[in-house]
Amino acid sequence: MSVSLNFSLQDQLDRITQNTRALVQPDRLAVSERATTELFNTGIEDRILKAGAQAPAFTLADALTGKPVHSADLLAIGPLVVNFFRGRWDPYCVTELEAWRDLHAELRRHGALFVSISPQTSRQNSFTLQQHALPYPLLSDPGAEVAEKFNIAYTIPQDHRRYFQSILINIPFNNAGLNYNNATEASWRLPLPAVFVIDQRNTIVFSEGHADFRVRPEPAEIFAALDSL
Repeated sequence: MSVSLNFSLQDQLDRITQNTRALVQPDRLAVSERATTELFNTGIEDRILKAGAQAPAFTLADALTGKPVHSADLLAIGPLVVNFFRGRWDPYCVTELEAWRDLHAELRRHGALFVSISPQTSRQNSFTLQQHALPYPLLSDPGAEVAEKFNIAYTIPQDHRRYFQSILINIPFNNAGLNYNNATEASWRLPLPAVFVIDQRNTIVFSEGHADFRVRPEPAEIFAALDSL
């Protein structure tokens, strides 16, 4: 797949939203809508690290090898695109991961590297990597600690935890291998879906994340940021 202004990731995500609204009960949709509005109202989007800020350094485990991956080592090779995603249970995240899978060769032709970070366990990240044939590293961020440094981490509130349980999405198990009875607060942490482009001086040159999990930056914006370096 080549980069084209005709390609719109958001169009693909909007189709998921349309299908969901047709299939899911209105009362359950209302819970999700309310949680999204409440998260937005916390002002979290205003706190996201912006272009011009220095990127936090990180060292996280790679799903494929189990070995630590250091952001400084990646930046020694080229500019870095860092994608934060919620988990393999989120169809919006999966669609975004697959879009970057198809764009990965073009990204490499731009001299950039791509990593995707989630609070999932390495085991869950490994499942994601294999199921969707992803060519780039998936890194585990327990408790969304690195996401916190980018100012995009939050804890799922109690009423929305019950919503996830009702639709059989076990966030604590996905994130920490825990069941509901022994879940820790850290196991209920998620990042906003977000993308950062970091140049080789460790400066963020592109930054976008949304409290509304149905919205993601267009890949064309990321390529434009890389072209500006």
